[in-house]
Amino acid sequence: MNIEIQNGRVICPKSGVDRRETSLFVAEGTIVGIGQAPAGFVADTVLDASGCVVAPGLIDLAARLNSIEAELAAAVAGGVTSVVVPPDADPPLDEPELADRLVHRGEEIGKARVLPLGALTLGLKGERLAELAGLKKAGCVAFSQASKPVVDTEALLRAMEYAATFGFAVWLQPQDYWLSRNGFAHDGEVGSRLGLAGIPIAAETIAIATIVQLVRDTGCRVHLTRLSSAAGVALASQAQAEGLPVSFDVGVHHLLLTENDIGYFNPHARFAPPLRAEKDRQALSTAAARGVAAICSDHTPVGADDKLLPFGEAKPGATGLEVLLPLTLKWAEQAGVSLPDALARITCDPAAVLGLAGGTLAEGAQADICVFDPAAEWQLTPAALKSRGKNSPWLGYVLTGQVKATLVGGELVYQR
Repeated sequence: MNIEIQNGRVICPKSGVDRRETSLFVAEGTIVGIGQAPAGFVADTVLDASGCVVAPGLIDLAARLNSIEAELAAAVAGGVTSVVVPPDADPPLDEPELADRLVHRGEEIGKARVLPLGALTLGLKGERLAELAGLKKAGCVAFSQASKPVVDTEALLRAMEYAATFGFAVWLQPQDYWLSRNGFAHDGEVGSRLGLAGIPIAAETIAIATIVQLVRDTGCRVHLTRLSSAAGVALASQAQAEGLPVSFDVGVHHLLLTENDIGYFNPHARFAPPLRAEKDRQALSTAAARGVAAICSDHTPVGADDKLLPFGEAKPGATGLEVLLPLTLKWAEQAGVSLPDALARITCDPAAVLGLAGGTLAEGAQADICVFDPAAEWQLTPAALKSRGKNSPWLGYVLTGQVKATLVGGELVYQR
């Protein structure tokens, strides 16, 4: 199908394109031109993007798919065209057949692309290696423990040695098990006042220091997921400055919220890792603004009953796929970040982490496209969400930035 998206502001952060009131042309699933149609091009469908931004489809580095149909529908409604799925499903993604089934189910649904992370160890138990080569063949883009620890450092060393031998990337959430196992909130003033068991920043920094040393020893490429502290950002940035193959991301909620947003035990503000102090939020924001950290939604759909429990018993996480774009725009406005740079954090930068060619509107690229109105306001209510997870600290708020259309591989998979 040939599609012309006309009258929009076309922004491709990767190639530096930023053109107003122009057209983008799609044929046979790929982008074939910006501004001028190729010879002989005849549009089967014309989308009017007046007042809208035409950008690469968003790539979300962390989205759990508790109900794959609903969550992929939520993804394209949020302009997300590719989702990286952590391996902590039920059962864990530790066998090639499970990963293959997930990828094919995503293809059958025909909405966002599904990019699974394979389990680094069997059952995510942190002991024996999973079948990494088979998982890679089945479509896994990297290997991870999700939020499960590898308590045995020797086991982690052997896993990273094996991964480095075959050029596999390992994604790790840096949390020292012993320092974080009993905590619910940031180990700071707010948590202490509320009587909540704390998770110290040292839980993150000790884990990062260990991982970075193992990267030095093995050469393994490591992506650190969901950093939460200024000290953690400093350690990860030092590793990058040293030339080590280390990248990292931050959850979009951690760019906007702090420990103060727990309020009076608001379970919607319970995250893993926890929301930390304002200085930590500022450091995360600076890292994202400088382009050294990608941004993800850390989408975690949680049932209503699991958020009606006391803070310490409530399941951590928030829905994120449908608010990744407006929350990133909100952060960019507050941080003084340009629209192209903000979009880079959720398009071409995640693609670079994955080692993929996506996140671009370059001629010849696959036509994964998000069309959104940057000025449209909408209220976040449970009814407004396609995701099964209605859990968010932003419920009731009016957000700015609304997706009007999403294309995946040149197919119009969502239109408002």
